Amino acid sequence: MSESSFQDDVLGELGDEKLTEIAGLLGTDTTGARETVAETVGAMTGDLRKKADADDADGVEVRQAIAEVADAEPPPAGVATFGGLGGLLSGGMMAGVLAKVSKPVAAALSKRTGIPAATISRVIEMLIPVVLAVLAKRASGKAAGAGAAGAPGAAPGTTPGTTPGTSGGAGGGLGDLLGEILGGGKK
Repeated sequence: MSESSFQDDVLGELGDEKLTEIAGLLGTDTTGARETVAETVGAMTGDLRKKADADDADGVEVRQAIAEVADAEPPPAGVATFGGLGGLLSGGMMAGVLAKVSKPVAAALSKRTGIPAATISRVIEMLIPVVLAVLAKRASGKAAGAGAAGAPGAAPGTTPGTTPGTSGGAGGGLGDLLGEILGGGKK
């Protein structure tokens, strides 16, 4: 079974109805919306990777958010398309981290694509619950299978059923987990 990209998983979780809604917002067809969503998700995950590697307050916050996502139960399939997750993930740290990266991502994509930053920000608002759902699903699969399957992103010294880096370590275990969750795309 081949592993799909993070962007593909987000697009799959997003569903046709939300993709059509995004296309209307962008003034394009679903193919254009699909490309914009993939580019937006790529930019957001790229920023997450950079922040996770940083030795500053942002890096600590991202690593803590990754640990929180890895510890969370994955949402049921399709839950992200229901216009809000209630208390499931909406109040979590990762939602805040994604909200923080949304403004610079919107500005950068606006420059590159010519789409107004406010429009891209609206798209990102629609994508955050979907990205959270995919992160949670991937994290639960990676965290559960890391020790048993010997996944390359598993932190040294962890055992099955434990989350790398949650015992006070601020090291690469969580960064590795983020890499495993997001896949091997561009850095």
